[in-house]
Order: sequence, then C-alpha cells, then structure tokens
Amino acid sequence: MHQPPAYATFEDAYLDVLAHIDGAFEYRNAPRGNSSHECLGLSFRLTDPRQRLPYLSARRVNPVFHFAEALWYLAGRDDLAMMAHYSPRMRDFSRDGVTIGSAYGARLFNPVPGSGQSQFDRVLDLLRTEADSKRAVLSVFRPEELAVADNPDVSCVVALHLLVREGRLHMVCYMRANDANRGLVADIFSFTLIQEFAANLLGLELGSYTHHVGSLHLGDRDLPQAERVLGEARTRDTSPVLAFPFPELPRETTFQTIASVLEHEHLLRINQAAYGPDDIAALGLPRYWQQVLLLFEAHRQITHHPGETVTEPVLAALDPGFRWLMAQRWPRRIAPAGGGR
Repeated sequence: MHQPPAYATFEDAYLDVLAHIDGAFEYRNAPRGNSSHECLGLSFRLTDPRQRLPYLSARRVNPVFHFAEALWYLAGRDDLAMMAHYSPRMRDFSRDGVTIGSAYGARLFNPVPGSGQSQFDRVLDLLRTEADSKRAVLSVFRPEELAVADNPDVSCVVALHLLVREGRLHMVCYMRANDANRGLVADIFSFTLIQEFAANLLGLELGSYTHHVGSLHLGDRDLPQAERVLGEARTRDTSPVLAFPFPELPRETTFQTIASVLEHEHLLRINQAAYGPDDIAALGLPRYWQQVLLLFEAHRQITHHPGETVTEPVLAALDPGFRWLMAQRWPRRIAPAGGGR
C-alpha cells in the first residue's frame, strides 16, 4: 500500500501529470468525439496547497478567471453570465443558456432543501464538535445528472472530504474525470482556496490536499501545448513559482467579504466602474482582496478598451507574481515593468 506522490507546489504535480499521461498513457479513446490519452485511477498530494498555480509561459494561466470561478463557487452561484464573461466556452456546458446545472458552489454553499444550512455549514459544525470525524464529506455529483441524455453538464467532482488532524485541515478530492491540461488547473485553484477558507473559519492551519481521479485524460488538441510546457520546464534554470509564493488568504475573510468583492467585480465586469489603486485601497478590504480587484480592473481594461495597454498604475500595484501571469496571458496588453501609456 502506498500513499500518492507528494509535491510542494501544484506546478510540480502538474508537470508530472502531463509527462505521465503524454508518455505512459493506458488508453486512447474519444468519448463524445473528444479524442484523448487516458490513465485510470491516478492520485497526487500537495503538501502546500496554497501554491496553487503553475508559472509557465507555455501554459498562460489566467488568474482573473481562476479567482472569478472560486468566488462564484463560494457565493453559491449558478448563473452563466458571470463565468461566460471570463470564459466564453462555458456556454457549451449550459443546457438552458442561463445557468450551469453542475455549478459546484450552488451545491456546497446554498441551503439544503428543507434546511436553513448548506452542506458546507453542516460539515464545519460537525468538525467543530467532533474534530476527529471522518464524516465531513461535501457531495457534488448527483445520480439524476445521468438521467438526461447527452447532458453536457455532468459534474466532474464526486465529493470533497475535509479531515482535521493535529491542528490542520486536510482535504481529499474525489473526481470521476479530469482534463489534465484544462480542468485540473482550474479545479485545484478553486478547491484548495475553498479548503483554505474552511481552515480559516475553523481556526486551523492549512493541511495537505489530495486529488484522486478516476479518468485523468489529455485531449489530442492539447498535446502540442503539453509538449511545449514540458520542454519549457526542462530548459529553464528555475521556476518563477519560487520567486512568487502565493499569498495567504486573510484570516478575517468571511462570506460578507466575498459578497463585497463580488459587488465590485460586477461593476467592473459590466464596465459601470473604473478603479485605480487608490480607489481600491479606499474600500477597506484586506490587501489580498485588493489584489484580486486590481486583477478584475486590469481585465476590465482588456475587455472594454481593446487595443490599449493596461494602465501602468494598476500594473505597478499588482504583486509581481500576478503581473507576471497577466503578462504571459496578455503580452500585447501588459506593458513591461516600469512602462506605461
């Protein structure tokens, strides 16, 4: 019996996953026409789940989307409008053009029918009264999802399992399937942020995160990018992740904090507000969430002012790691450090 391989950062795990599926895949198949390489029953563990993003030029991670999705989950939302703004391809997963039926946050954070509590509330109450419990499971997948023929919106997540051990909150995630190059990056970001939020609410330190996947696959369309990512990792001297440690979620973050951030995100998304660094600082939010709003402001400029570079005051106020990620994602819109318009 062996524990899953452990990694200090998600970037390390991501690179190993890509290399394994690219070179040692078990099956080739094409469910619903999506040709891919596939491995069954893979797992890995993150010893520091806070280091939740890969810093790779060839991967071009979008930190704005990842924060938007995590906030969307934490708010218990299922509306398509918010997420389609940051990722238009999410429209492909909506059956009615208005909602996303398998929105994980709605199942985790909204009250259970007939109850005033959400699954998340119940699980945290359980862990407050029975710290050693093995029952703190947040269920996501629903059997009725398979009753709809050709359902484009079946949950990839089966459950999230919270475990308190020696003053730390650990999470184990069970996935029925995961796209190794796309969904995996997004899921790790959101689930580890939910884990960190739960740890803070319980007054615990952040523990490990373990990811179990039934079908871990890499689509043929992503094979060239995977090769570029692996080639970059082989030839660079050091990873930027070492220079850009991910910030710690403020202990004072509450659901009200999240609601406040989303109020400003909405105004920026629909271009009804424009914030400079001083405007954001005056909101009274912790610096962590000020950084998130700076990302949303940069995205507002990219979306609503095509052809222009993002203003230097906004970029200068961003943490170096976030600015590096934005520059990889939008190289024509992000001026070099010290530049401006």
